[in-house]
Amino acid sequence: MRDALRRRGHRVNRKRIQRLMRMMGIQSIAPRPGTSRPHPEHKVYPYLLRNLEVRCPDQVWSSDITYIPLRGGFAYLVAVMDWFSRYVLSWEISVSMDKEFCLSVLESALRCFGRPDIFNTDQGAQFTSKAYTDILKDNEVLISMDGRGRALDNVFIERLWRSVKYEEIYPKEYDSCSDLVAGLRDYFIFYNSNRPHTSLGGRTPAEVYSGCAGGKSAWKEC
Repeated sequence: MRDALRRRGHRVNRKRIQRLMRMMGIQSIAPRPGTSRPHPEHKVYPYLLRNLEVRCPDQVWSSDITYIPLRGGFAYLVAVMDWFSRYVLSWEISVSMDKEFCLSVLESALRCFGRPDIFNTDQGAQFTSKAYTDILKDNEVLISMDGRGRALDNVFIERLWRSVKYEEIYPKEYDSCSDLVAGLRDYFIFYNSNRPHTSLGGRTPAEVYSGCAGGKSAWKEC
């Protein structure tokens, strides 16, 4: 919030923002439980990111699924993110946990942005399915998977889910999937192109991804 206000010309520091947020009663909302469901017959790949220094965009991508509450129902959100820049490459909503929407969002990211060196997920059945891993193998991408019960192995996309839910989902309480999709479309454009990140030195994911990825344009609609 401090970085966002500074970009608009306001001279504020973190302590002042923290004090004002407390005065206004702005605070976090408890997250929902995870959605990872392993399949006992699927192959699990080793985690390749431990002690790895990620130095540039497209070195590591990751994907995950999260639960989205709706009034009178629910949906699931899957996204593919570039680790270095935190840039959301593609995303999709589904009302079921089948693998098809995960395959769709993976293919969209590969089609629009090329391929990473390493692709990391948890051990959920959608990601360990042969159809999913075959796409990565066909594109000569190394497959990495979190250890069981180790959410921090995919920490950046877990932080993305917190931002999405606290800033967009919980405050607005969407009624339908169509409204949710429209809201998320606007939110991810904001997240990629307008929301500064402290971990990126106050820059946005689009600034970092476009500035370091060989001139690739950010946020393509494919």
